[in-house]
Amino acid sequence: MRLRLRRFLLGMGAGAVAMSLSLVIRLYFGGLFLPEVAVGALVTNTPGSVESVLVTNLQYLAKYSALTVAVAINLLLYGALASLLSGVSGRKEYGDRVSIYTFAAYGILFVITIVALAFTQILSSPQPLPTVILTLLPPQLAYGVVLVSAERYAPAQTGVICEPLKPIGRQGSGGKGKVKFDRKRRIVIQAGAATAVAGVLLYYGVGLLFPKPGISRADAVSALYAQEVTEVTPADKFYRVDVNVFPPNVSSSGWTLPVTGLVSNPLTLNYSQLLAMVSQDQYNTLECVSNTADGDLISTAKWTGVKFSDILSQAGVKPNATYVIFKATDGYSVGIPIAKAMDPGTILAYHMNGVPLLADHGFPARMIVPGYYGMMNCKWVTSIEVVAETYRGYWQVRGWVNEAQYETGSFIVTPGNAQVAQRFGIAETSNVPLGLVPIAGVAFAGDRGIKKVEVSTDGGNTWTLASVKDPLSDNTWVLWTADWNPPGTGNYSIAVRATDKTGAVQTASMAAPFPGGATGYAIVDVGVTSS
Repeated sequence: MRLRLRRFLLGMGAGAVAMSLSLVIRLYFGGLFLPEVAVGALVTNTPGSVESVLVTNLQYLAKYSALTVAVAINLLLYGALASLLSGVSGRKEYGDRVSIYTFAAYGILFVITIVALAFTQILSSPQPLPTVILTLLPPQLAYGVVLVSAERYAPAQTGVICEPLKPIGRQGSGGKGKVKFDRKRRIVIQAGAATAVAGVLLYYGVGLLFPKPGISRADAVSALYAQEVTEVTPADKFYRVDVNVFPPNVSSSGWTLPVTGLVSNPLTLNYSQLLAMVSQDQYNTLECVSNTADGDLISTAKWTGVKFSDILSQAGVKPNATYVIFKATDGYSVGIPIAKAMDPGTILAYHMNGVPLLADHGFPARMIVPGYYGMMNCKWVTSIEVVAETYRGYWQVRGWVNEAQYETGSFIVTPGNAQVAQRFGIAETSNVPLGLVPIAGVAFAGDRGIKKVEVSTDGGNTWTLASVKDPLSDNTWVLWTADWNPPGTGNYSIAVRATDKTGAVQTASMAAPFPGGATGYAIVDVGVTSS
């Protein structure tokens, strides 16, 4: 039993090396990373209603929790393989044993990968599938080499097939003592190395999962209340929700964009031609359809791109066209009505906040569609097709609405614990001192704009009109502020509601994001203290 456990642990260690190499190949050479493929298969076959619950409760951690489980299962598989094959490798030569472990691991993981790919529409790597499959071999070779090498230096025991350790120094009882000491020393060194690696991973992992606090609440309140906070979200704080664990790595040099379907002049644009076209800058807020009433899956940026109507005009759209389909490098797809595609604010963007798009946000080009939730704003666009029928995209076939227009929403950034506070870099608190308390937040209604914002501190019995800052454009959120003098210490609930420019008031009816976006008032609980 101890022997099998030892081999199992050695197999997991060798598997960790193999998976690390596989991840490097995936990130830099476009190969496959099996845990990512497994998560893609899971996401592809998850109903929209379930996905909504997962995103609502776990947000960014939903995908990465699944990835963690997939990594753990992959490691367990490597460990089990090492344990099962120990008897097969026997006392074979070093090269033969490496070959046995390598090709056994390759064969099993090859089959699992093919099965996983069969159940997913998502493949972030732009490389041809045969090339991608071949990239599975080097990690398995590393697995075989590391595992057999580790076996050679494992402590010798009865029935262990690996080579025994040679005594250092004199033979006899002194030599045996030296062997025992040498074994312990190796164990200590290996444990120390593992601890060091784990420490580095924990340091960076914790830093990613739990970002450092932002500016103090006092500074944040002053900036928000004076309406000096920029409404533009830095790229590193801009929300990201898509079906990929890692974003596709697309080269602009080889990227082309064909425009086909119901057009008189089919065309294909490359990146240089796209940049050479007449461009426009515009500010747009994007919000994920999975966002909750007070969630943080919403951000604003300055986008630079080409009017999509100009591209369609070059192609010559035929009269019977009704929908435009966008397909992405990763297999994602979505469609919008031709009227929305011709909207002057609909652009094919290639810059975000004055610089080329990051891979996270759709490099080399993505769609910006005013008034529609983020899932309609296709990233990593790789083809455009004009069709005569309504198209249901990746999420639409899973139950989400097809013409996903933004619901009118508003939320409180400060005081309270609103998740959106991090978009402004605020370290928020739910307690405030007695006295004048500034309340500030954000409101958004897509391309309908915001007419007014009201705040209630007494459970909705009375409402106070907030001061609203002029938006950056008709398609962005607005900042708002209001004064509040609490009557005394205690606990209070603050609510906010917005009215869009059509006169429609934000509904108080609470609804989950699925299938067409969350509704209801955002409410924060605040404690007022004497000091």
